[in-house]
Amino acid sequence: MSGTLNRIAAGFRDGGLARDLAARIARAADGLPPMRFMEVCGSHTMAVARYGLRGLLPETVRLVSGPGCPVCVTPESYLDHAVALAADAGATVATFGDMVRVPGSVRSLEAAAAEGARVRVVFSPLEALELARSEAPRQVVFLGIGFETTAPSTAALLAEARRDGVANLSVLAGHKTMPAAMRALAAAPDLNLDGFLCPAHVTTIIGLEPYRFLAGEFGKPCVVAGFEPVDVLLGVLRLVEQVREGRAAVENAYPRVARPGGNPRARRLMAGAFVPVESVWRGLGAIPGSGLGLNDTYSEFDAASRFSVSLPEPRPHPGCRCGDVMRGALEPAECRLFGAACRPERPLGPCMVSHEGACAAAYRYGGIAA
Repeated sequence: MSGTLNRIAAGFRDGGLARDLAARIARAADGLPPMRFMEVCGSHTMAVARYGLRGLLPETVRLVSGPGCPVCVTPESYLDHAVALAADAGATVATFGDMVRVPGSVRSLEAAAAEGARVRVVFSPLEALELARSEAPRQVVFLGIGFETTAPSTAALLAEARRDGVANLSVLAGHKTMPAAMRALAAAPDLNLDGFLCPAHVTTIIGLEPYRFLAGEFGKPCVVAGFEPVDVLLGVLRLVEQVREGRAAVENAYPRVARPGGNPRARRLMAGAFVPVESVWRGLGAIPGSGLGLNDTYSEFDAASRFSVSLPEPRPHPGCRCGDVMRGALEPAECRLFGAACRPERPLGPCMVSHEGACAAAYRYGGIAA
């Protein structure tokens, strides 16, 4: 099986095919005004930088990174809450690894752990359930962040905890949904976006329908693309072709994984555990209906209600421009801290921490210039 997968991946990384697609993009873009397309997914951002795809595109076709890194768009207030739960409430905080080093208003989870707080890295929500069982009666708080891709697994965690009567587990809800953020981006007059490479992982859950408003209301071409070089270039080609043809539609260039109807079972899991709530996005502010809060069925697992902690006033690093990077208004190298005061070994903002962050991608692979 691994050999087959490697051969498939090699095909989608074929240099000759990539150059052919780049030439087709150049021909399709010939004579058109400059175009700005946003790759919304953090995995796209990493792939674009890793494979040097910007260098294959004509000068009139520009890719900008968007808010597709879940760690990056999580606001300081959420990090501050997580730190307080670990340091002040005495809970064990279970989290995915990227969150540990993200700076909060005062300190990171890593810094809190160095001072004695209990912070544990898990690779799936169900590991948090096992942690709660092993540490009972000590309280365990799982940091529920991510988009529609990870929300179903948090919903499954809640369902299993309730079924098994695990009373010392709770969730600090921080999941976000992508379409509402894309609406805010499409409506932003200063961004001048001409289309979107839609997030493939999210699309495997929600399908194509939630993006229709981008084409219908805003006239923005949308293409769901995979994460290999040929996938991304094919997606860009289809975006340019839509612009040339004067149309806006939602196309699926990733049919081997993404289906038009998404994953109904995963959506049922989400609907059974969450309700839409207003959510704060780094760089985009508060967006109504863009977050997922625990519904009444699981209110007893809500860490925000279970624990009373004092929180500082949210305060980002004064020089960090991560919010502007997240909305596509700024390239990483245009931040004066990038590569100087802010580096992977001493990050000042989440975009340099996460493996899906635009600053981390630019620093590691280059390809994003001021």
